Amino acid sequence: MSSKGKVVAIVQARLGSSRLPLKSLLCLRDVPVIDWVTRRLGACARLDSIMVAVPDTPLDAVLLEHLRRRGVPCMAGPEDDVLARFCQAAQLADADLVVRVCADNPLIWSGAVDRLVDFYRQGHWDYAYNHIPRNNLWPDGLGAEILSRELLEDMGRKATQPSQREHCLNYIWDNAADFRIGTFDPAEDWLRRPDLRLDMDRPDDFRRLALLPISPDMDARAIVDVCGTACGKDCN
Repeated sequence: MSSKGKVVAIVQARLGSSRLPLKSLLCLRDVPVIDWVTRRLGACARLDSIMVAVPDTPLDAVLLEHLRRRGVPCMAGPEDDVLARFCQAAQLADADLVVRVCADNPLIWSGAVDRLVDFYRQGHWDYAYNHIPRNNLWPDGLGAEILSRELLEDMGRKATQPSQREHCLNYIWDNAADFRIGTFDPAEDWLRRPDLRLDMDRPDDFRRLALLPISPDMDARAIVDVCGTACGKDCN
């Protein structure tokens, strides 16, 4: 797969989460979570643009309007067929490389995303990631996933299982032997914290993050220090 061309971060966001309803518009330090994500992605040097992909439901029309008022590129697509939604977003954004970002990662770090893009481009990977500590030492919630639009659209044609449509990159893991999957460790010792969970998937996650002295422009070192010292066991 080609590693050249336009790099677009596609943010998967919704308001209809059963575990944490309306989470993209919940506020951390008076700032909606989706704004944390788009603002922090805006600091990435390797991204050419950002696109937020939301479900085409009446509820999510509120999120779409929020994004449009802020001038954030966004689109609405199938609610349950997230793979089709991502394919549509990649086409609309004219992406060559797609960086998948989950909107429940408000502390996503531009440095982690930039390193991921560089890692992907320097290797011969079909898919690479550093958003979860799976065969790597990254904290959960600072990074992202990357693949080519060519591969994304190929999966759009081949994926048949409901789980592969709803979880748009499951097809890769279900057929891992067919793909060159890559990941890597952070260079810094202080960043090697696979024990830290920095995502916001459940009410307890929201409570934990909402009580931390964090800000949308905070760097990764400060985030890791604050979570490691203030959260204690709640970060795990």
